[in-house]
Amino acid sequence: MITRRQALFLGLGTVGGLGATFFGRLRAQQLYQESLADPKRDFSVTGDLPLGDRALAKGLLYGAAVHTDYLADPDFESLFWHECKILVPENELQSKNLRPTPDRFDFTKADRLAQLAHEHDLQIRGHSLIWHILLPDWFTEVVNAQNAEQFLINHIQTVAGRYAGQMHSWDVLNEAIETGDDRSDGLKKTPWLELLGPEYIELAFRTAAEADPHALLVYNDYGLEYETRLGYAKRRATLRMLEQLKTKGVPIHALGIQSHLNAADVNFNPTGFRAFLQDVASLDLKILVTELDVTDRYLPVDTVIRDRIIASVYEDYLAVVLDEPATIGVLTWGLSDRHTWLSWSSPREDNLPVRPLPWDAQLNRKLAWNAIARAFDNAPSR
Repeated sequence: MITRRQALFLGLGTVGGLGATFFGRLRAQQLYQESLADPKRDFSVTGDLPLGDRALAKGLLYGAAVHTDYLADPDFESLFWHECKILVPENELQSKNLRPTPDRFDFTKADRLAQLAHEHDLQIRGHSLIWHILLPDWFTEVVNAQNAEQFLINHIQTVAGRYAGQMHSWDVLNEAIETGDDRSDGLKKTPWLELLGPEYIELAFRTAAEADPHALLVYNDYGLEYETRLGYAKRRATLRMLEQLKTKGVPIHALGIQSHLNAADVNFNPTGFRAFLQDVASLDLKILVTELDVTDRYLPVDTVIRDRIIASVYEDYLAVVLDEPATIGVLTWGLSDRHTWLSWSSPREDNLPVRPLPWDAQLNRKLAWNAIARAFDNAPSR
């Protein structure tokens, strides 16, 4: 009998949408949206507990990404502390923002967020220690094959060491897999890979474990959610990398699944995704949803319909993720439509404001809040 993992590595299984014609996909998308927008679907919730408290009641964590500047808005700040039990800095811990020069670190904004989290009794995640995006402007001129290892070690020791004992978890490595780069191991051709080879991954995790031995160490990536050819290949490559690290005894504790969802995508298969989560859990790894939001770029103009579709996507997705006992937390990538990266990264063609998050730009709760609340309420206790 072929196990799920063998099927993944052999490339077996059903991959949604591969045989559909263009017009067939459009029709499938239309029918999918109509089902999600069903006006009879119940999004009612019991009580008025914040999302963070609902999650804690089941042994889970809920929080959101935030930028220091957003907390200068007193209404938004009040909402954030009320709803969240964990925060992640949007970009204050990225190397581009921490290292104005090769020899100097500036922790001003990161320290401020850490202080605020402590004052409001929130946990904090570190995002991210190693990422090929948002490298300092000086990186390519200064870092070379001779000094790259020392730069990587020094960066992790300095950043993770500064917050040692304060962090719930670190995204030690972010987005290191790209099956389209045509490497047999599925690794993305990043500057770190080119300078140090695949061993940079193990080096990063071992260095992070030494610098902050009490934090959960996480590999974080996107593109794992849908049953497409690319999604399936990325799942295989991710599992292969995680298995290899575990076999070597590398200190890695969790997989972070970013979960930037597309409300117009018809390729979410609960059965296939549940199997993938079980395969991750079988490696003795925890699972975190780290950057959850739902783009409405291709949804109808009507905000009532849009909000119902988005809420349905949230609840359907989280129902699968939270059913897996290895899942320990959910973070949305932002809290309110007032502050979302999708405004510029995935704007609507009709120029209407995007509505991807649990609160709208006026800080009113949306059906997405109800959907997340219902998912926590219905989740099994940890």
